[in-house]
Amino acid sequence: MAKRRPSSGRWLQEHHDDPYVLRARKEGYRSRAAYKLLEIDAELQQKYGKKAALLRSGMTVVDLGAAPGGWSQVAVKLIGKTGRVVAVDLLPIEPINGSVILQGDFLDDAVLQQVTNALEPKGRADLVLSDMAPNMSGFKSSDMARGELLAEAAYDFISQVLEPGGAAVIKLFQGSEFHEMVKQARTMFEKVKVVKPQASRARSAEHYLLGLGYIK
Repeated sequence: MAKRRPSSGRWLQEHHDDPYVLRARKEGYRSRAAYKLLEIDAELQQKYGKKAALLRSGMTVVDLGAAPGGWSQVAVKLIGKTGRVVAVDLLPIEPINGSVILQGDFLDDAVLQQVTNALEPKGRADLVLSDMAPNMSGFKSSDMARGELLAEAAYDFISQVLEPGGAAVIKLFQGSEFHEMVKQARTMFEKVKVVKPQASRARSAEHYLLGLGYIK
């Protein structure tokens, strides 16, 4: 049997003691990541008022890299029965009441068509969420590069399905192309802000790009 690395043991202990993990279990969310999205939404409302909430009643939302479903759970709860959430991931996702779950690569034309069909009759989303991250290899430069490719894929997806004036939350990693990714987003949205929620672990290189007012 392979020996567990010390770093793996530390991660397991940290995960076990994590207050957001404990809170997620108590409140029924599938992952601690749910609190990242809730925090981003709360910060937006605090700055611009409740009318500027990221997730509002009746919205159509696409959640990329949705597994295990924490962000989709938040979205379903906040947009209500008149809204729609389309959750997409390569991995299987247990059913979430009020959502459409699609398994596959959203870069694949067939899967993209399934997403578009799920967005009918409008065929476009009001909000695109992406908490996608690569499977970490432990080699920082390689992991950052793969993270950047995922963010670029999310940008491309936005150009195909996001409603003009819509919004997006995209995970970015603070690597060599970080500032270029933010610069690119400024050509796509009227307002762009980079945030690091308290629910993100301090040592993580992840940040979240919030884009408001999509410019088609």
